[in-house]
Amino acid sequence: MTLEALANPELWAALLTLTALEIVLGIDNVIFLSIIAGKLPKEQQARARTLGLAGALITRVALLFSLAWLAGLTEPMITVAGFGASGRDMVLFFGGAFLLYKATKEIVEMLSGHHASGEPGSKIRAPSFFSAIVQIMILDIVFSLDSVITAVGMTSNLPVMVTAITIAIVTMMFFAGPLAAFVDRHPTVKMLALAFLIMIGLVLMVEGLHFHVPKAYVYVAMAFSVGVELLNLRLRHKLEHPSS
Repeated sequence: MTLEALANPELWAALLTLTALEIVLGIDNVIFLSIIAGKLPKEQQARARTLGLAGALITRVALLFSLAWLAGLTEPMITVAGFGASGRDMVLFFGGAFLLYKATKEIVEMLSGHHASGEPGSKIRAPSFFSAIVQIMILDIVFSLDSVITAVGMTSNLPVMVTAITIAIVTMMFFAGPLAAFVDRHPTVKMLALAFLIMIGLVLMVEGLHFHVPKAYVYVAMAFSVGVELLNLRLRHKLEHPSS
């Protein structure tokens, strides 16, 4: 990238916009990563989060450097009763189904009181470190596809795309720990996060079936729900600590 290109305000505008979008699109990834890593022993959780996000960075950059292959994913691979399913469709559908299954299973465990964790005495054995990383990487591929397609749609400048994704992942690495701790301290927030994952899983599945769902609707609903939950947390704190 030349100095002349660096002085281009359009390039910086594209970088800032794309970085912000990548961070927003990565929120669901961080939520899933935090919940899976939270099942591991305390001493392994930070390493699992870091490895999971590092894997997301590698996956997304690798996809950017294979744009020809990525474009080929939109071509129908199989056709059934007039419905053409591309590689992207199948990744979105089965990735969404996997996310739906994991989130639903987690909710059932929470409601039954048999929640898996890395703490001694938990009623369900926590997953191994390797198993947790594999689960995170599977969903990284699905989330990466969405993220990279957004990046390609925003700009054709490869260095800008790589820089934006790198900044977004590093930012998520910084906030993943505090977010995980906050979710772990507040069971209702964790339940809300799992509900978000169910919604995102359903959206991925219907998009895999060629029904487009505007992302703005999803994020507005999530933002509203988070706002209500923050008010609930504030109210509970007031009730528990009347003098504060």
